Amino acid sequence: MSRVCELTGKKAMVGNNVSHAMNKTKRKFNANLVKKRFYLPEEDRWITLKVSTSALKDINKKGITAVLKEAKAKGFIK
Repeated sequence: MSRVCELTGKKAMVGNNVSHAMNKTKRKFNANLVKKRFYLPEEDRWITLKVSTSALKDINKKGITAVLKEAKAKGFIK
């Protein structure tokens, strides 16, 4: 499975390592992802999602159903 948040679509970015001598080499900034289980009371089942920690904060604030609804509206979930 790729390193992409299933709710927000966040993925790795590309940047540079910069040494003290200002030498630049390419590097990756991976998204901060965690694998988490959520309970959907409407469907009476558990789902496992790979979400970014910022999406996890949104889930704690708004609730899983509201965040899933937003993700479907944005096209991240079919």
